Amino acid sequence: MAGLTLPESGATFADLGPSPFLAGFRLLDGTLPDGVRIRAAVGGEGPPLLLLHGHPQTHVTWRKVVGALMLRFTVVATDLRGYGDSSKPESGADHAAYSKRAMARDQVAVMRALGHDKFDVVGHDRGGRVAHRMALDFPEAVSRVALIDIAPTATMYARTDKAFATRYFWWFFLIQPAPLPERMIGADPEFFLRTHIDGQVKTPGATEPAAFAEYLRCYNDPATRHAICEDYRAAATIDLEHDEADTDRRVTAPLLAIWGGKGTVGALYDVLETWREKALHVSGRAFDCGHTLQEERPEETVAELTAFFG
Repeated sequence: MAGLTLPESGATFADLGPSPFLAGFRLLDGTLPDGVRIRAAVGGEGPPLLLLHGHPQTHVTWRKVVGALMLRFTVVATDLRGYGDSSKPESGADHAAYSKRAMARDQVAVMRALGHDKFDVVGHDRGGRVAHRMALDFPEAVSRVALIDIAPTATMYARTDKAFATRYFWWFFLIQPAPLPERMIGADPEFFLRTHIDGQVKTPGATEPAAFAEYLRCYNDPATRHAICEDYRAAATIDLEHDEADTDRRVTAPLLAIWGGKGTVGALYDVLETWREKALHVSGRAFDCGHTLQEERPEETVAELTAFFG
């Protein structure tokens, strides 16, 4: 089945200079035809590789792996809409502005504007959910897809039990009507962010102070906190509608699933089996760490990704 119509590539880019976190990369602000602005860090040479972060991180989460990846790939690491220094567009009652479909369209448009009509993609956490939707909606654009520490969104909601609701309580807290979670987190954003990261990362020191400070800089923005809640609200509503409509479809691109053996996803799901229900060609394995493989096991992550992408 053909995907959705690819976005026009009429983005304009502003060069912001060298990245302070990703050595050898330049920061770009890409403004899309619909006015959404996406922050991207670009570096390296070779086949194009798109990196999509999760919550509560930004593109800075890839800082430990891009040095090796840029030797073999043209790497584009972006901030998803609503996160980091990308736009936080207004959202309506259906939360469609933060659907994974809308987020995927942003990223395909950025890659097209950079000259990459077909590319590989890696997504961690929320970025993995965007990559899953991208592989369904734009199969002609995605060559291969690697997903880090997620099971499919619809599967996780359908199998919700006490263990999952306890471990991933924010899936149910952040979806509450505005402004309840926004105001509660706003009372002490640093405490919420620190508690969230420390609860998921099982390798002490993996998120070093400078990286945490950068995540906190973004989290201190009320617009970011609202956008993050909208992302989760979309996941519990319109994203599930899109998934239901695609129940009989499968990702045709080769799919790599890797996850933290000490984390919630690995503990509660047969990760490969969940993805074999959604994709035709699935491989992968667990790492000896928590949720954020690229920060906890960067060398191992690079080796797995380069072997998969070839």
